[in-house]
Amino acid sequence: MPSELRLLCAGAVQGLVKALQQEFADRTGAAVVGRFGAVGALKEALLAGEPCDLMIVTDSLIGLLAGDGLLIEDSRTPIGRVRTGIAVRAGEAPPDVSDAAALKSVLLSSRGIYFPDAERSTAGIHFAGVLRQLGILQSLEPRFRTFPNGATAMRELAESNGPDLIGCTQVTEINYTPGVTLVGPLPSEFELATVYSAAVARDALEPELARLFIESLAGQGSARLRRDGGFEPLS
Repeated sequence: MPSELRLLCAGAVQGLVKALQQEFADRTGAAVVGRFGAVGALKEALLAGEPCDLMIVTDSLIGLLAGDGLLIEDSRTPIGRVRTGIAVRAGEAPPDVSDAAALKSVLLSSRGIYFPDAERSTAGIHFAGVLRQLGILQSLEPRFRTFPNGATAMRELAESNGPDLIGCTQVTEINYTPGVTLVGPLPSEFELATVYSAAVARDALEPELARLFIESLAGQGSARLRRDGGFEPLS
């Protein structure tokens, strides 16, 4: 029976995984199968005992789970830094989101705001905090279009109809979704740059395959793919 490499993977890294999984399967004979979603939901899944060989989430969560003995610390490998950005549908004129006042104006004039889970996703939690700082969280709540993860939010934005729609999630989720365009990162005063890392699970059935896939994710062979997708090097 062919091997399977089971992932729990943050939505911000989903596009990179999908771009690499066929080559990995051709090279190793192992199918890469995974659950992609909000970081908080993935943590809950691991703690609940969901089968996992490799976890790809925020570096801070990797550290916590490794400290608890659920991930193997010496396998912990950074993939890159990802900013949180603003998106519109492809072909639409990009609005000015260069500072807090401009972003607030754009959000107040929008008719729908697409973003990931504001309780369990990295970008969603942060964006809700930005709206709170701008003093518009409650007034805009009827316009929220929230989804379990940023990739889904961006797909829904791409397929939406009507004027004045906008989205916010990790830059990689925007860049890897056809039909949406990155306007730019959040203004500097609201910047969120998150480091994503991978680590082998303590109870992995395929630990060596997991380490091989980490090399595919973080190695020089995928450097251009990471850069084009929105991952920034750590140094």
